[in-house]
Amino acid sequence: MKIAVSGKGGVGKTTLSAFLCRWFADRGHTVLAIDADPASNLGMALAIPGAENLPPITEMKDLISERTGARPGSMGGFFKLNPKVDDLPEKIALKQGNVRLLVMGGVKQGGSGCLCPENAILKSLVAHLMLSRGEVVIMDMAAGIEHLGRGTAEAVDRLIVVVEPGRRSLDVARRIRNLAADIGVTTFAVVGNKVRGPEDRHFLERALEGFPLLGFIPYDQQIIQADLRGEFAGQVDGATQEALENIARHLHAGESC
Repeated sequence: MKIAVSGKGGVGKTTLSAFLCRWFADRGHTVLAIDADPASNLGMALAIPGAENLPPITEMKDLISERTGARPGSMGGFFKLNPKVDDLPEKIALKQGNVRLLVMGGVKQGGSGCLCPENAILKSLVAHLMLSRGEVVIMDMAAGIEHLGRGTAEAVDRLIVVVEPGRRSLDVARRIRNLAADIGVTTFAVVGNKVRGPEDRHFLERALEGFPLLGFIPYDQQIIQADLRGEFAGQVDGATQEALENIARHLHAGESC
């Protein structure tokens, strides 16, 4: 499985990404947890010791220089567009059980085709993760799909956009859907989060008419408390657990709800 999760900041995409990482890992799968959000919170959501000290790949200047032949921050000149990256998940990832965490860092000048060593190594690494690895890959992205390109989009089994009951969140979801269509992503689905009751669910269903819906997650104060404590949100309300389990099972089976 190759799963990318996106959405407006604060909607709960990192919480969902962390749950999916644990769900697949608990069932014996090796999971690559890819933090592609510049906020870099996936490691904390997974409660992996030392995650807060793991530098983004885009800040590993010596590594980028070694692999591309150019120092980060340089523009133009000559450097390798397809640097060696196949050993990076084993070399620099932080491991806990069946989960390996990689922090990507932001794509510079997203959408403008920035030609720089940092982007070259990120592009090559994402392509390797999506096209050449046998593990489950869960990629937690920002409110966009800058890390995905036309060559890797077709390898994504599901692009999930997390929304909450609110117009700005829905506007971001529509923008991501349009960006996804531009690069050929056809496995698009939406998860509604922080749903306080039937009224919120009906609002989202009406607003998302025509969107493939993967599930709805109730508003749960225990998730917020776990985040404040820096713990994985493993203890949640029964309805929340059931909703998350259903989403994971649908993903594993390749279905929508």
